Amino acid sequence: MIQKIRIEEQWYILATSSPADDRRRVLKADEIFGLFDRFGDIQPIGLGEEGIYRGDTCFLSHLELQIGGARPMFLNSTVKDENGLFVIELMNPDLHPDDKTYIPKGTVHIFRAKLLYDGACYEHVRVINFGLQPVETRLSLLFGGDYKDIFEVRGFQRGKRGKALEPEVRDAGVTIGYRGLDNTVRRTALSFEPVPDALAADRADFDLELPPKDEVHIYFAIQCELGEAPAAPVLSYFDAYTRASESARARQEHRTKVQSSDTLFNSWVDRSNADLLMLTTRQPQGDYPYAGLPWYSTTFGRDGILTAWQYLWIDPRLAKGVLGFLADAQATQADPARDAEPGKILHEARQGELAELGEIPFRRYYGTVDATPLFVGLAGAYYERTGDLAFIKSIWGNIRNALRWIDEFGDRDGDGFVEYARYTESGLAQQGWKDSHDSIFHSDGEMAAAPIALCEVQGYVYDAKLQAARLARLLGEDALSADLEKQARELKRHFNEAFWCEELDMYALALDGKKRQCAVGSSNAGHPLWSGIATQEYALRTANRLLKPDFFSGWGIRTIRNDEVRYNPMAYHNGSVWPHDNAIIAAGMARYGLTNSAMQVFNAMRDVILYMDQHRMPELFCGFEKREDEGPTLYPVACSPQAWAATTVFYLLQACLGLSFNPEQREIRFRKPQLPSFLDAVEIRDLAIGDSTVDLRLQRYPNNVGVNVIRKDDAVNVVSVA
Repeated sequence: MIQKIRIEEQWYILATSSPADDRRRVLKADEIFGLFDRFGDIQPIGLGEEGIYRGDTCFLSHLELQIGGARPMFLNSTVKDENGLFVIELMNPDLHPDDKTYIPKGTVHIFRAKLLYDGACYEHVRVINFGLQPVETRLSLLFGGDYKDIFEVRGFQRGKRGKALEPEVRDAGVTIGYRGLDNTVRRTALSFEPVPDALAADRADFDLELPPKDEVHIYFAIQCELGEAPAAPVLSYFDAYTRASESARARQEHRTKVQSSDTLFNSWVDRSNADLLMLTTRQPQGDYPYAGLPWYSTTFGRDGILTAWQYLWIDPRLAKGVLGFLADAQATQADPARDAEPGKILHEARQGELAELGEIPFRRYYGTVDATPLFVGLAGAYYERTGDLAFIKSIWGNIRNALRWIDEFGDRDGDGFVEYARYTESGLAQQGWKDSHDSIFHSDGEMAAAPIALCEVQGYVYDAKLQAARLARLLGEDALSADLEKQARELKRHFNEAFWCEELDMYALALDGKKRQCAVGSSNAGHPLWSGIATQEYALRTANRLLKPDFFSGWGIRTIRNDEVRYNPMAYHNGSVWPHDNAIIAAGMARYGLTNSAMQVFNAMRDVILYMDQHRMPELFCGFEKREDEGPTLYPVACSPQAWAATTVFYLLQACLGLSFNPEQREIRFRKPQLPSFLDAVEIRDLAIGDSTVDLRLQRYPNNVGVNVIRKDDAVNVVSVA
């Protein structure tokens, strides 16, 4: 049952029951994704989140394979990293025990393999009789679609919905559909090979007669059709498999490869690469990493920026795609209903029926305070990685507009800090990365009043101005460059005066609308180290504070310390542990020469991955203290996979290696590189700088890390600074 919730909580993901299966399997290809249980089925139980989705609509909410009228028994399932193929192995239970056609359990093996390609889900089912007697039974596929918007699945209540269309049943296929209140028709077309022995609007039946050791193959495709435009022609299963595999190989061709002496670390890296490949969606401007599945399978500004930033040394093309997309989506005028202002960078874009109708404000929504300075920062980081000044020139107008937003709209009261306050009651109350309604508060638990200046955002602005100053100088705008550098220096001075909290021994979480400090110990305070706005003294003290037991659970740094009044280890932002947050903090620690502290975080994250299904790093997990012989406690509605969680492993490694680039001199630099104790050696292959590449081997010794060049182009310089 869905309950009514207060306006400030309305975008919260309701969980009135447990998820259907915490070992679910996920597939995604561009705009279509599927969430299945480990049997390969879609069950309309639990939160009802399983399904095949296109955009923000669930096109198939029920898919169940049965043999002899019963559910098969589970053997194994996995998603293959190299091509996104979901493979399931099942066997029959005891069938017809009181009949002459009795089939003992384990006689029949059922193999399922499914993949997504070009707007459709393709599946191959192979059934083998391993018994000594002939087998006669029926294989059935049950299916259906409710066409719920993802926000309905999350708990959003609607007063009225569209209408289901009359099913169309043909010899070898079924089409079901729905006409939404937006007047858009959404159809699900199922086609089968061979032709089923019986076919109805909600099931397909195949009568099997299998001699001993014989097998039968069944193929079906599920196409998600949007609007009146004709769907792409359905392919054969093997054509879809071949094309999907070729596409996956091509998209990974130019990525840097990482391999190590540690098997678990390698599994973490492989899974993270595969997850990022899965989440990345082609846009006209280039590739864009969608935020996470199932709740955030769309473009998010902040998520895309930070994902691309953490992955920048592996593949800078992702950052180029993110910057290009966000530049095109940049707001050009004020629109209070969308929290939009000229120059502001997109928060999120939705494509479903609710967004089209305006029942939710997120069709193109700009309620984020940090995406705009982070956009400028990523542009600078992209140039530092690639030297691609031509691309920077192409978005320089967008960068200038973002800087203008920071000064004219971001600083609402002229105090030199960037703040936020929503314009619409249907928008997000909190507009930093911790955007749940109860995340920004005072030490007594009182919610902070807007406009709110978050500590980490001021650091993002500081970095944005320094990055933009460098770019302006390269583009011949010396006066602007000098002015931005002056602004950055003043902001750093002002920030350290206003945000340092001696009582906390770290930076305050925020300043509220009356300029009162939110004196709450939070992980946000680690982000000023990442941006470089912290003084050396305050950076050392903050880093030390974040590794105390009230913050550091043993699995990572909690979002707030465990003696804060709103602390709850099961809360989304008030006590949980977020891997991307930890990676950013670790990078900040390393920036200030605290690499040993960064490695403590790295070690904790590696311990986490040991316990995670498929070695997949989730969006977040609970902040309970680490206990002997127990793994971390999962957060039940976390996105998994999630893009910025997937890229944490690469950013943690970069931080500990002190890895940076100077494309103007074609130089790859390692500053005081270190490796955590679980890594004796790391090989980095095809590390690109400009048009050149290099292969490296890093070896850990008792007192240092050796950087050995295995192969390099003549133009590359590799420098290690002890």
